[in-house]
Amino acid sequence: MACAAIVSVPPDIDPLAARPAPPPQGAVSVRLAGMASTRRTVIAALAAAPAYLCAQSSTPRPFKIAVPRETLNRILRRVRETRFPEPIGGTGGWQYGVSYGYLKDLTAYWTTQFDWRKSEAKLNRYPQFMARVDDFDIHFYHVRGRGPRPMPLVLTHGWPGSVAEFMDVTGPLADPVGHGGNADDSFDLVIPSLPGFGYSSKPAGKPVGPATVARLWHKLMTQVLGYQRFGAQGGDWGSAITTQLAAQFPNSLIGIHLNSGGARPAPEAEQTEEERAYLRAAAVYARNEFDYFYEQTRKPQTVGFALADNPLGTAAWIVEKLKVWSDSGDNLDQTLTKDQVLTNVMWYLVTQTESSAVWIYRGNADDPAAPRGKITVPTGFAAFPKEMVNLAAPRVMLERDYNLVHYTKMPRGGHFAAFEQPQLFVDDVRAFFRKVRAA
Repeated sequence: MACAAIVSVPPDIDPLAARPAPPPQGAVSVRLAGMASTRRTVIAALAAAPAYLCAQSSTPRPFKIAVPRETLNRILRRVRETRFPEPIGGTGGWQYGVSYGYLKDLTAYWTTQFDWRKSEAKLNRYPQFMARVDDFDIHFYHVRGRGPRPMPLVLTHGWPGSVAEFMDVTGPLADPVGHGGNADDSFDLVIPSLPGFGYSSKPAGKPVGPATVARLWHKLMTQVLGYQRFGAQGGDWGSAITTQLAAQFPNSLIGIHLNSGGARPAPEAEQTEEERAYLRAAAVYARNEFDYFYEQTRKPQTVGFALADNPLGTAAWIVEKLKVWSDSGDNLDQTLTKDQVLTNVMWYLVTQTESSAVWIYRGNADDPAAPRGKITVPTGFAAFPKEMVNLAAPRVMLERDYNLVHYTKMPRGGHFAAFEQPQLFVDDVRAFFRKVRAA
């Protein structure tokens, strides 16, 4: 939308006004100082100043989650009415996909004990907003840091995660003193939902990939929120988006922190034996575990029909990944509680984004990033031991592809770092950005 299309010009032009009055929500009301002009010339002048107008029209609007009771009732009714398939090879294992026994137990808990309103209250604990960024309405948390110089930091989730992953790290990162830390480690946190996820609007019929999301995040941080420079952190798709932020906008980035990610391999003749072993292991892992990836990349519409209006099917599709990609051994409950699991699953269901969330996989193929060189922005990497093999590149590869100034081998944890190990996550984010704050 062109900025001129959202301008509201008052009928009486006041030549003495020194500055624009605050605009009403959804419109921009402008008065020009020192100009006696017609409405037509004013509109023409406004159209020539898109940066100012777009910044005004993108003013964040406060947002609060309030799911209608009828939506919750409908989801629960569909869960109760689900006809379970026959189990294969017993009910306890995960070797054929999601555990039959676990999903039975989860269903019982979901329909008799889980309280969405408690989850909703936790999700509403921190300030949320909506803002127009290009063609998207972006939902995001914006939590001001408590300290002498909070650093702006955007945290980006992936699939099948959500902003719910970051709820247990938000307080410690924004208010370190209140959580036993040092005030100098405080952050202004921005935690957006990806396009097609949660309350962010869905791509208009054409999927977008990490390169486009990075441009949206850059506009959100610099134009909407006014941060000249900021840090970025991510895992899963959040890692790809964070890397794209550093590739496209290096002068805006103070540093990037990743808890998962690959790296471009060196030419075969230059690879170390460690690299060759890693690449072989990654190829084996892809053959065994990437069925979902190829389906969501190549046939997202089919997946969409399977997931839409199918709460228990959506739960099965998501829960399998929460289990396989986490450091949970044979018991997912020891890593993520059923309340955490269901809060994340319900985030997709209450916003009806079960199907649109998988579009980012096709977007990654249809909306590719431009070729890049080595990332020059200072980079930190937290290597969790149970990360997906393809996203656990060895240090030697990361050093070749990034300006790696911080690397931590974590004692435990998997793909969902902030969700699984919030304290380890907080400690490492603080440690890395402590280095680049002083630079």
